[in-house]
Amino acid sequence: MSESNTRKRLRALPLTAAVAAALGGAAVLELGAPPFGAALAQEESARPRFEAPSFADVVERASPAVVNISVTKVMGPTPTTGWREAWPRDVPRSPLDEFFGRFFEVPGVPRRAAGAGSGFIVDPDGYIVTNHHVVSDAEEIVVTLADGRQLDARVVGDDPQMDLALLEVDAGEPLPYVRFGDSDAVRVGDWVLAIGNPFGLGGSASAGIVSARGRDIRSGPYDDYLQIDAPINQGNSGGPVFNAAGEVIGVSTAIVSPNGGSVGIGFAIPSNHVTAVVEQLKESGSVARGWLGVSLQDLDASLAASLGVDATKGALVAEVVSGSPAEDAGFEVGDVVTRFDGEDIDSVRDLTFTVARHRPGKSVTVEVIRDGRRRELEVELGDRASATAMPSSGSRAPLRPGARAGDAALGGMRLAPLTDRDRTRLGLPRDVDGVLIVDVRPGSAAAREGLRSGDVIVSVNRQRVDSVDDVTAALDAARRRNGRALLLVRRGSGQHFVALDFS
Repeated sequence: MSESNTRKRLRALPLTAAVAAALGGAAVLELGAPPFGAALAQEESARPRFEAPSFADVVERASPAVVNISVTKVMGPTPTTGWREAWPRDVPRSPLDEFFGRFFEVPGVPRRAAGAGSGFIVDPDGYIVTNHHVVSDAEEIVVTLADGRQLDARVVGDDPQMDLALLEVDAGEPLPYVRFGDSDAVRVGDWVLAIGNPFGLGGSASAGIVSARGRDIRSGPYDDYLQIDAPINQGNSGGPVFNAAGEVIGVSTAIVSPNGGSVGIGFAIPSNHVTAVVEQLKESGSVARGWLGVSLQDLDASLAASLGVDATKGALVAEVVSGSPAEDAGFEVGDVVTRFDGEDIDSVRDLTFTVARHRPGKSVTVEVIRDGRRRELEVELGDRASATAMPSSGSRAPLRPGARAGDAALGGMRLAPLTDRDRTRLGLPRDVDGVLIVDVRPGSAAAREGLRSGDVIVSVNRQRVDSVDDVTAALDAARRRNGRALLLVRRGSGQHFVALDFS
């Protein structure tokens, strides 16, 4: 057979025969080998099969308990400025803009606005959890169930500090509901599923993982969010976040978004915080939290060494509020709280949440380290809602030129006596005593620790100071002894410790 005829014959063969011919003739097939496609199928069947995770079962079980929430709110009045004057200069106006601007935006008249969010049923009697910001100031709330029914809802109670609200609807029959899971058991990397009402589109599901735990986004005093990368958008607020077992382990609350849409950074309130709030809202319509009455800060290595504490775990008491439960129990500035009612305290956040979980009026045992020794204090918690505002760092007012008399250069600071005029200008209480910092040299030890002009040194190494000479002598002694001094510094309405290292 000529070479050209052989090539034609090979082109006409099926793929399996062509491969056999290329390997030396038809003998390969005559030995009983399966066709090429069958051999490939056998090889594939022998390999371990991988099935992509599916949330279909979870969605099917959970979706009937997830609801859409529509609200109508009364907004502030339209600005009295004419609509023509208020129109952006770089945006052209159309005839429709003229019509709506002229006839529907009446200056000085309150406006009605519609909003939407999500929620989920946690009790067959019709109790629904959502975010406070979804229903706050709502004039009308309508809940749309998964089967399309629309029901009027009332607010049983809300908790702005945790951004949660509990609604109730009357469906005339038991409703499908979901159960909470243990958010403390959630690990970074766990699969999660978010169901909600993004952009008002209706029930939608999105999946992702837990990206981080314990996120503080500065939205309130009890920030402790789960960060998730499951896409959530506007309208998802108040919706549930499920684990792979179909348990609610979080409530979608906020996103980080430069463009208004999901970029994979969302935040959910952990379910263990939610259940504690929902229980109280269901009982009384409000949330009562315990109050200790201290200003706190976290320990670092420098502060721990200055206080004679072995580890950086605990919450350092920087101020005790006058007339508070802490003062009555004998707390002192400089105490390090290590246990509260039998629970270990590793940080300020631990203590803040632990105190808040307890009801006012409860008596608890608190363990502190004071002067290197452990002590136990008995305290009866007060009510956070009725307590005075917690101390916080205030803003810095500019110093007057004449405040520099009596300066002393120590650790890069220049100091001056504290006068009544300084107290007024800096917003300090009249009973605050100490020495005023009027200047801090850049790059100095004081600058490295964040000290600044307008701060007031209240004590050095736990000893009160009333004059520049007091501070000078105390800092000089500390520098000669071990090169480290512990300063208690007042800034605005709050105070904190600073470990000043002269080395």
